[in-house]
Amino acid sequence: MFKHAQLESVKTWLGDPAHGTLPRHARIQRAIRQLILDGALDVGKPLPASRALAKSLGVSRDTVESAYSQLHAEGFIERRVGSGSFVSERAQRLSRRGATQHLSLRRESPRLSQRGAAMFQGGGVRESLAPRPFAPGVPETRGFPLQTWERLERQVLKEYGARALAHSHPQGMEPLRRAIADHVNLERGGRATPERVLVLTSSQQALTLCATVLLDDGDRIFIEDPVYHGARKAFDAAGLACVPVPLDAQGMQVARLVDMAQPGKAVYLTPSHQFPTGTTLALDRRLAVIEWARQHHAWIIEDDYDSEFHYAGRPTACVQGLDAHDRTIYIGTFTKSLFPGLRIAYMVLPSQLVAPMTVARTLMDGHNASIPQLTLARFMEGGHFGAHVRAMRGVYADRLDALVRLVRKHLADFVEPRVPVGGMQMPCILIRNIPEREAIDTARRAGIDLLGLAALHASNKHKAGFLMGFAAYTPDEMEAAVKKLVGLLRPLERRYPR
Repeated sequence: MFKHAQLESVKTWLGDPAHGTLPRHARIQRAIRQLILDGALDVGKPLPASRALAKSLGVSRDTVESAYSQLHAEGFIERRVGSGSFVSERAQRLSRRGATQHLSLRRESPRLSQRGAAMFQGGGVRESLAPRPFAPGVPETRGFPLQTWERLERQVLKEYGARALAHSHPQGMEPLRRAIADHVNLERGGRATPERVLVLTSSQQALTLCATVLLDDGDRIFIEDPVYHGARKAFDAAGLACVPVPLDAQGMQVARLVDMAQPGKAVYLTPSHQFPTGTTLALDRRLAVIEWARQHHAWIIEDDYDSEFHYAGRPTACVQGLDAHDRTIYIGTFTKSLFPGLRIAYMVLPSQLVAPMTVARTLMDGHNASIPQLTLARFMEGGHFGAHVRAMRGVYADRLDALVRLVRKHLADFVEPRVPVGGMQMPCILIRNIPEREAIDTARRAGIDLLGLAALHASNKHKAGFLMGFAAYTPDEMEAAVKKLVGLLRPLERRYPR
């Protein structure tokens, strides 16, 4: 029979609001199961009769019977006709000491693989689903033409019916691959065909595929310094040896690749708007990196994450379009140009990589959902994508101007802005003796998201600062956040005088 402490434990489970979503019989069943696992109920000991326990707990006998039946089905108790219910010998219980050890083990850091540790170190989960100033790389979604999208989605469902609910081809739906190829060729000067397009869920997935399919553990890959943190994570997790190459006003110093004593298997570039500096890779360097890749039989991974948003004339043609030797993997995404919840990105691949990349992709997550793919295809074919991007390009250009004015007016004592020619974020260099990490953590606690520059550099030869995203925030929202940031930095300035 239950002792007083055991009965109280079951009552606690029954009344705990944390278990409020469970039906009563499930709460009783789990409470008794935990008593068995913790060693509080010994093997062979009888349980209270269902009628007596029901009276003690203030529930119906059927509720207790349901709990006992589930415990019996799981092997925790035995039910003997005429004798009652007993803790089963098959129950894998823990002693009290074992339970204590189990709890202490749960508090220890988990043992991760080298790959897992590389992914976890310095990583983080977005704290808020709603964008907070000044989170970089977040698009404005409040002006998205939802009615148009809904109308096109209804057309898809009407035309495809139940076929839209089935698995899609792992390479992507053909109408979307055709629309992507047309877009890349027309807007980015690419050399794409629908057969060479692989539809994915994100550019991060594309980077992971490149790292694991094209390179082996320990292979060298040249990266920009500073570099996009998501790319560095993917490469580190794959066990690659990342070799930083410095930048200047014209982008990566490609000549350094030729001078390297030990060649690499690949180079990672963000040539349109280098992340995080915003510089554009000069044409002669684009041609030079193509020639380097040809000579060394290496790959160029071109991350064209936000080239749609260029504010000083048209963006330079992508490297993939200039590469006649098929050594470039072009990565694009709709997360920045449309909305993050769409979860559609793509790669334009050399023809010889389409099959292995598609097979590898199936091992990750199989395929993309059909309905969003088909809706996006119609959105692009109907000219809505181009119209939306043009509208957002104007909005973002105005917001960049507004942020520059606000920073120069209110934050001039703390930072120096580095105004980019495009993109969705602006680098700001700290000109005070304020620790970058402390400034960022202080801002985050107050609801302002800044991305520090230090972690994006491989070397110590850099200036402290942070990125300020501007695309998702109106001038009024940015002004309020900038003034709030001033109030946060002022005490730090006094704490860390020059």
